[in-house]
Amino acid sequence: MAGSTRRRTEPVDAIWLNMDRPSNRMVVVSLMFLAERPDWDEVVRLIRTRVLDRYPVFRQRPVPAPLRVGLPRWEDDPAFDLDRHVTRLTLAEPGDDSALQSHVEEHLHLSFDPRHPLWEVQLIDGHGDGAVVFSRTHHAMADGISLARVLLSMTDAEGSGRRRPPRDRPPVRALASVPGEVPVVARAGSDGGPRASRVATGAALVRDGLGQVVRLGTPSGGVGLVQNGIRTAEVVAQLLLTHTAASPVGGDPSAYKRVVWTGPLPLDALKEVAHLEGGTLNDVLMSAMAGALCRYQQEHGASPVDLVTMVPVNLRPLDKPLPSTLGNRFALVFFTYPSGTTQLLARLAETKRRMDWLKRSPEAPMTFALMALIARTVPLVERALVDFFANKAIGVTTNVAGPRSPRLLAGVPVTGVLGWVPGSGHHTLGTCIFTYAGTVRVGLMADAGVVHDPEELLAAFEDEVAALVRLVG
Repeated sequence: MAGSTRRRTEPVDAIWLNMDRPSNRMVVVSLMFLAERPDWDEVVRLIRTRVLDRYPVFRQRPVPAPLRVGLPRWEDDPAFDLDRHVTRLTLAEPGDDSALQSHVEEHLHLSFDPRHPLWEVQLIDGHGDGAVVFSRTHHAMADGISLARVLLSMTDAEGSGRRRPPRDRPPVRALASVPGEVPVVARAGSDGGPRASRVATGAALVRDGLGQVVRLGTPSGGVGLVQNGIRTAEVVAQLLLTHTAASPVGGDPSAYKRVVWTGPLPLDALKEVAHLEGGTLNDVLMSAMAGALCRYQQEHGASPVDLVTMVPVNLRPLDKPLPSTLGNRFALVFFTYPSGTTQLLARLAETKRRMDWLKRSPEAPMTFALMALIARTVPLVERALVDFFANKAIGVTTNVAGPRSPRLLAGVPVTGVLGWVPGSGHHTLGTCIFTYAGTVRVGLMADAGVVHDPEELLAAFEDEVAALVRLVG
């Protein structure tokens, strides 16, 4: 096993340990859909060799600092037992998506035993003719993009014929990293983020983030600096003044969540819509979500208003292997859905305009620097500051571009992937967009006490996608 058996938790990672609460568990949830039942012994072997052996944190537990002063430590679990973290079961009849959704919902409110590593994987038979890998991992261990890369690192390219871990590095193409690890491109709000080196202290994190703000200026001298200064001022104003209006999807979260998701949506048709409007696939999908929120508000007797979501932006180089320590290396930015706009094309155009502004702004490195500063405060202040910013949004929206070509897990085709990051504060609605092998799936995680009928919201999203695709015709 690589790495030290004891190390201090990074300040930003410690935020997620301190933010765990019954109404919003700080747990990243993922589903990998398989075309048939694999050899589960082989899957467990892949977990051992491609996850546990590469990333020691999966064998470690968080231990508070002496007298609870300072940062906690990661240290090896002396009683580590893989059987405690990996279980196998069969889905209840009729074994469809509804049954799987109900099963997932039964586990979303559960906390981890802090005496052991903070993760679990369920190997589920009986999902139609296939199977599912359902995983839950505490956010303190890693961010969602990194965990997606870890999950997909257990798979191999279709046609490779590999049922054993590859020994040699494959030819470097696109964003390949370590053998068996699949490139995952973050497309959240802004298309990726600037590279950032790993740093050890909060002060270094702040310098790194602020340094990126400066580098976002242009080399043309004074004009670039002035433009960057204006954008920085705009971002500061947005961070402080942004708020989301009262709506049928807002309220005080409960301990229980609902999950629903679409089937595979046609990627090529959605890309045609994007090209038609001179935008990106992300613009189209975010516009569709805005339309769904608009209709949902109307159907619940409210005048539609613009609603704010938080969008994670990856700050880790995607052409480099993940560090063995994993951890969190991302920023959060605000995106305001034009969900108060009732006209389809106007909503799409406004989504593109707001996305374009976000891509040009220094908001991502600024919020990363802000998170590093917050991480250096005491837990009470830390929670208050995180809630101050979290409560400006209804939840978190992630957009991950997975492999373009089909993958195999233990020789069995992977048919789709979904993953949700946790909310905080008063978040009540999380949205996951995951593209994979020519299709895209969208999943919602809604608070059961506030959004009682996420199926209606999902149906509105699917109708909005169909209406956008009809534009091409």
